[in-house]
Amino acid sequence: MRNPSLISKSLLMLLFLSAAALALHVLTFSTSSSETDLDHQRRFNESYNIFSLNLPSQLTFCNEPVPLELIDVRERLDRELLVNTYWQSSSLLAHKRANRWFPLIESILKREGVPEDMKYIPLVESGLTNVVSPAGAVGFWQFMEPTAIAEGLEVNSEVDERYNVVRSTEAACIFLKEAHARYGSWAMAAASYNLGQGNLQRQLERQKETDYFALLLPEETSRYVFRMLAMKLIMTDPDRYGFHLRQKDLYPPYRTYSVEMTPPVDDLNEFARVNGTNYKTLKLLNPWLRDNVLKVQKEHRGKTYTVLLPDEGFDKAMADDEQ
Repeated sequence: MRNPSLISKSLLMLLFLSAAALALHVLTFSTSSSETDLDHQRRFNESYNIFSLNLPSQLTFCNEPVPLELIDVRERLDRELLVNTYWQSSSLLAHKRANRWFPLIESILKREGVPEDMKYIPLVESGLTNVVSPAGAVGFWQFMEPTAIAEGLEVNSEVDERYNVVRSTEAACIFLKEAHARYGSWAMAAASYNLGQGNLQRQLERQKETDYFALLLPEETSRYVFRMLAMKLIMTDPDRYGFHLRQKDLYPPYRTYSVEMTPPVDDLNEFARVNGTNYKTLKLLNPWLRDNVLKVQKEHRGKTYTVLLPDEGFDKAMADDEQ
């Protein structure tokens, strides 16, 4: 049985602590209650600040000059810079994902002779994720099915190469090079990627203009290149726009190796397990596999597919030299 005197002391201590907490609460409440609107506004202004942004004096898109001397061009760029600077969660995710995907995309653009600035298309189109738009556009590069097939991608119930970053980037390069050859401008090529070459051509004929920055276009296309420019500015100089990321904060490229897979494969779950992984990871690395089987498609008979599998250290957060 416990000592009655110890119980009394414990109760006294508990009552003392409760009274102290109540007094602190009342003091805090009365302090905030007595604060005037002017005091509250002053504290707000001292602790929370939003700044307007300085625009660059010169800027290029795919090595083509951007005419910042034009008032509407400056204001269109200012809008996208403000949107992407102060939509912090989206821009932080863009930095993180770009560390994983930009090196791969850049290498394909370079190989195919497309300017590096075009890597911002999948960033503004999809946020470097395999989203599906309400209109049915799919993947990083947001291909509609007819355009994807026209550019050589396989699209069916089992394989959809719009979800394959390598193959869809290669297809985008074909489209962009064709558009550049047609319009003589990478900005116009980007605009046609968004609007479609037929729709853009109708605007050229109506307005008798050939310069993206001189055209009156639907709002989404009018903003399109400026959204790419804003992300280019923010991601090449993040400190200037208030983004502070350490190397360990960025998403690392997946550590993988590739194997060749020839249909038919009756069970992709079993294929994954035989190759030392699981179904979830197989689909994470190969989202273009759209079913749990891979059978012989008549039009693709004899075709083999390159499948990525997790390599040693796949789940490590970063390379040892980046710690």
